[in-house]
Amino acid sequence: MSTTTPSQRNLGRGVSTLIPQNATDQAMAALAGLETVPVHVGLLQAATLLLEESARTAADESAKAALAKTAAMLRAAMS
Repeated sequence: MSTTTPSQRNLGRGVSTLIPQNATDQAMAALAGLETVPVHVGLLQAATLLLEESARTAADESAKAALAKTAAMLRAAMS
């Protein structure tokens, strides 16, 4: 029979504290995600190119559609 230390038993519990547990906290997290933050346009361009390439080579149609839509949204945000 093996014994565990208290720190071993608490492993993994930290992740659940990062996930909002009620509607109010989920809404606040969503709003925080929409806050304006400065991002270098080069980062957006690189991410867009990577997403477009991934969309071209994706085998899964739903993944392909999601990648293409995300890339299009990034392109629109840069214009």
